[in-house]
Amino acid sequence: MIGIFGGTFDPVHYGHLRSALEVKELFGLDEVRLIPSSQPPHRSQPHATASMRVQMLNMAIANQPGLVIDTREIDRAGASYMVLTLESLRQDFPDQPLLLFIGSDAFNQLTSWHQWQRLFDFAHIVVLTRPGFPVLLLDEFFAVRQVGDRDELAQNLSGKLYCQPITQLDISATAVRKIFADHHNPAFLLPDAVIAYINQNKLYQAQIAH
Repeated sequence: MIGIFGGTFDPVHYGHLRSALEVKELFGLDEVRLIPSSQPPHRSQPHATASMRVQMLNMAIANQPGLVIDTREIDRAGASYMVLTLESLRQDFPDQPLLLFIGSDAFNQLTSWHQWQRLFDFAHIVVLTRPGFPVLLLDEFFAVRQVGDRDELAQNLSGKLYCQPITQLDISATAVRKIFADHHNPAFLLPDAVIAYINQNKLYQAQIAH
C-alpha cells in the first residue's frame, strides 16, 4: 500500500512529518509519497519557489526511509488538482491500494474540490482526526463508502473512506512563516536543517504571512 500526502510544504514542519511517519506505521505502508503542490487551487500561492520547497523536503526526510518526495504536481503544468494526481499515480501503481491522507478540515471542504467524486475511483480517502473527537457526520455518498476496519483498505485498490485518529501537532506553516517574519526562534517546530536553509536564503523574513 502507498500513502499520499499532499500540501504546499511552505515550509515543511514537524506537523507534516509526524503525521506522515505515524500513518506509515499504522497502516504498514510501503511508502508515503509527499507531493508538494505547484498551484494550489484552494489557497494563495506558495511564498517559496517550488524548487526551494522540494529542497526543504529533501532535508527534512533525509534520514527517514519510506518517505518519498513526488514532484508530479510541480512537473505538471496548470493547477494542482488532486484528481489528476491520483489518476497519474494509479497508472504508475495499477496493483497497489492508494491511500490519500487528508485532515478533517480539508475533508469538510472536499465537495469543493475539482471532480471530487472521482477521487474514490483511484484511491481510498483516510481522514486524519484528533483523538477523542467524534466521527464526522456523513451524507449518503460518503456513508456507503465508509469502513470501520483498516484491513478493508488493503483488500481493495480504492473507493473506501476511513477515519484515523492520530497525534496532530498544532503547528501551521502560516504560524511558522510569521515566526520567521518576526525574527523569532522557530526551533522545535521544524528540522534544524530546514531552519538553516530558510535563514540562509532569507525566506519568509520580509513577508506578512497569510
